[in-house]
Amino acid sequence: MVSSDGRPYQEEPMRVAVIENMRNTGLGALAAALDEAGAEIEWFRVWQDGILPLDISGHDALVVLGGEQSALDDETHPYLPELVRLTRRFGDAGKAVLGICLGSQILARAYGADNHLGIAREFGWHRIGVTADGRADPLLSALGGEFTIFEWHADTFSLPEGAVCLASSPVAENQAFRIGRAVYGTQFHFEANSDVVEQWKAEFPDTIARIAPGWLEKHAELAVRHGGAADAAGLAIARAWVSLIEREEVEMLSQASA
Repeated sequence: MVSSDGRPYQEEPMRVAVIENMRNTGLGALAAALDEAGAEIEWFRVWQDGILPLDISGHDALVVLGGEQSALDDETHPYLPELVRLTRRFGDAGKAVLGICLGSQILARAYGADNHLGIAREFGWHRIGVTADGRADPLLSALGGEFTIFEWHADTFSLPEGAVCLASSPVAENQAFRIGRAVYGTQFHFEANSDVVEQWKAEFPDTIARIAPGWLEKHAELAVRHGGAADAAGLAIARAWVSLIEREEVEMLSQASA
């Protein structure tokens, strides 16, 4: 591809900033989809140092992962207000944004919605219903009317003004939403494939035993029953979102004209 003045464009890999709000979160299915697309991932481990991207120009897309805190825990996690503003700047610039679990709650806050704490507990593999808008949306259109996916949350949120609700469950009405072209929030953990769930099981057994008594003992049976379908749905969602990332091309002088 060449520009109007005859200079070639150098196709750069898509650059994706990933905000990790809690250690060992894991990208799972999303990592696979980004790798397929040849994306460059830059991690920002704010749980460790609170450092966020300086601006939006260095990345084509933003991913905000889950965490144990709430989207309103500014006092204990002082980077949160700036992260809220950052997600909004990415979205307003037309860049692809993805918020998963806590990330979706932060995204809802960024667009003026309310966060509701501790009223919507879901853990494990659950069935999620796809709305009519969701069945027509690029993110979920391949999944039919419902799908199985992993959940781990207690908080929820109201739908931001102008957002489109894409998926729902009896516990949390707003399971997925879209704002504009490619700003998406998913309350469910579509990235949590079987390997990620296995990692969480090993990493957080005490927490899981407290919030979901008996689940650890049933995990093997539940994984056989639901893991394959959830893995397939998660990868389909991951690929669909990655396909919406618009890469900025960098114009470079050719060697011949140098």
